[in-house]
Amino acid sequence: MKKIAFFDIDGTVFRSSLLIELVEGLIRAEVFSPEVRMKYKDSHEAWWNREGSYEAYINDVVQAFMSNIKGVHYGVFADVGRTVVEAQSKRVYRYTRDLILDLKAKGYCVVAISQSPKTILDEFCASYGFDKVYGRIYELGPRDSFTGAVVDEVLIKDKATIIDRLLEQGGYTLEGSVGVGDTEGDISLLTKVEMPVCFNPNMKLYEHAKKMGWPVVIERKDVVYTINE
Repeated sequence: MKKIAFFDIDGTVFRSSLLIELVEGLIRAEVFSPEVRMKYKDSHEAWWNREGSYEAYINDVVQAFMSNIKGVHYGVFADVGRTVVEAQSKRVYRYTRDLILDLKAKGYCVVAISQSPKTILDEFCASYGFDKVYGRIYELGPRDSFTGAVVDEVLIKDKATIIDRLLEQGGYTLEGSVGVGDTEGDISLLTKVEMPVCFNPNMKLYEHAKKMGWPVVIERKDVVYTINE
């Protein structure tokens, strides 16, 4: 039975959001109109000024993406994704990058779970040796163009569901399992594993981590430290 380690990607391994960078890449490539930025301009500025939440900002980016992906050809989308990853793939946190390497050396199956599109996730995660990658899959219609619908959305909404499905395949154990996340959306994942790590958490996850006694790891500039409540 192989041990498993689960990693959120955006804000946990990658120092930004793959979806945000993808949307910006689609705008630069003139696949999306520059007017798409207006859908998240205000929430981005509010978050940047620490007057609004990151959750509101990323939700607006998601809506901008969902409202404009219909009709885009998969090949064009994949090409932009590769360009974004080529430019951004090394912009990762040192702590999680080194933890992935350490766990792989110990024989763990290392799994990525993210709400970003699986196409760009696959490109990004290949650089870091992830064994399995779970992300949002968007439906393709005639002539390989996106319909705007998400495939198997119920599965990707709850990361604990993905863990359960993986265990059902057999050959894996949660004994010694590791989970790393940064927002309240990762709580179901962190609850499942033996060794949860809250990495650079937002307030909702931080407050939950304090109640549960989970370790909180902070990476700031070139310093990594752990808060034990």
